[in-house]
Amino acid sequence: MKRLILAAAASLMLVAGCATPTPYQPLQVRGATMGGFSETRVSSDRYRVTFEGNISTDRETVERYLLYRAAELTRDEGYDWFAMADRDTERQVREYIVADDPFGYDYWRPSWYYLGRGRWAMIPRADPFYRQTYERRVVDKYRATAEILLGKGPKPANDVAAFDARDVIANLGPSIKRPEAAA
Repeated sequence: MKRLILAAAASLMLVAGCATPTPYQPLQVRGATMGGFSETRVSSDRYRVTFEGNISTDRETVERYLLYRAAELTRDEGYDWFAMADRDTERQVREYIVADDPFGYDYWRPSWYYLGRGRWAMIPRADPFYRQTYERRVVDKYRATAEILLGKGPKPANDVAAFDARDVIANLGPSIKRPEAAA
């Protein structure tokens, strides 16, 4: 059972190593580019916006995409500015122990078997050429959430949590990576 868990963790890490960061897209729950944005209308001028990254997406990107989505949603709803009433970034940490087996003995190990006390037992063979090391890998995954209040007209000058939607789109737009078009 332990070997199966280690093999599954190794497979997950192999896939994770090939995964690309989540692009700016609607929320996807499967595939190499899992994650994305979603929103829920709370009231006529208030939304809860979320951006969830995959294990290859760093915190700064997740928070930048959340801010961009809030600005885009504000513009699409016909408003000029938005204020963040509440904001949070969650970090999910997973730790994996991955076996580094130089001979590829993932399911079979050189060993001797004997019957003792009415059961079979395994004694690993002392082989100077066989060594196995373990590597600890920590994977972070981020999700940023904000509740935004939409407004029309000029942005409140004294509110540091208020953003002009057009300015945010213009300033962050060049750094937004969208999904590649399917060929």
